[in-house]
Amino acid sequence: MNATPGTGPAPGAEDPLDAYSRTVIRVAESVTPHVAAIEMARHGRNGPVRVGAGSAVVFTEDGYLLTNAHVVARANEGRAVFADGSAADIDIIGADPLSDLAVLRGLSATPAPARLGDAEALRVGQLVIAVGNPLGLSGSVSAGVVSGLGRSMPAWSGGSRRVIEDVIQTDAALNPGSSGGALADSRGYVVGISTAVAGAGLGLAIPINATTRRIISALLTDGRVRRAYLGLVSTPVQLPATVKLRNGQRHALRVVEVIPGSPAAKAGLKQGDLVVSAGRRPVASAESLQKLLFSDAIGVPFPVTVMRSGALVDVIAVPEEMTESV
Repeated sequence: MNATPGTGPAPGAEDPLDAYSRTVIRVAESVTPHVAAIEMARHGRNGPVRVGAGSAVVFTEDGYLLTNAHVVARANEGRAVFADGSAADIDIIGADPLSDLAVLRGLSATPAPARLGDAEALRVGQLVIAVGNPLGLSGSVSAGVVSGLGRSMPAWSGGSRRVIEDVIQTDAALNPGSSGGALADSRGYVVGISTAVAGAGLGLAIPINATTRRIISALLTDGRVRRAYLGLVSTPVQLPATVKLRNGQRHALRVVEVIPGSPAAKAGLKQGDLVVSAGRRPVASAESLQKLLFSDAIGVPFPVTVMRSGALVDVIAVPEEMTESV
């Protein structure tokens, strides 16, 4: 017997959910319990004053949550509400504006942690699912694809404009309130933390990779991230066809600007140099250089090899600690 129009398929008919729908539903059901809606506040004369809102992802068994630094800016306390209706007051453990990541701690019981993945394995065109609380609508889910990898986005720290490197671009719908939410792959692993809406159909997320795991570890341990400073502004370029390095490297960083008085300037690096290695490791992107410049590089001789006028030139820079004034 045929189903009456408008009443759905007859008993025994094929399930109307296709493979795409099944995947999105499965990931949404898996990830949503670990994502909180958060409201951030700071102490005022007449009590707490709300200063921001967004999302956060539980990532440890003992109740630590990951969100964006810009969500917790100007705040010193907050509250998290989870999909099951439970809630917990939260403290800010640390924030890093240069990666737009922050770590919070639940002061009472929180749901189990989400599974963190590895954004290095992502490919353009791959399915991703965003879970967050856009516009205050808790537990909202949107799906899309990885639209681009290795993007850059501006950030501000200490009144200075910085650039966050290696950002994931997606067309999964993100809106105000999505910031700090989860971007998951088709297996339900969180591969990014949603951070910004750059335009219609263009969302950005901070990747979960080796570099951000190191940042998260520093925030958990010290409440901040100490970075080394070289004083270079650079852009990725392809090496000339006539240049053949022994390791087969085809890309480098062109020095666009050397900050006067910086460690790079003191070492003799010049505008137009092509940086092919730093710390004795090949560099082909700003991210590959930045991940070498953490606290263990401060004050330590740092070899840099550049291509200059067709020849390889070795220099030794001594990175300084990055402060808000640089």
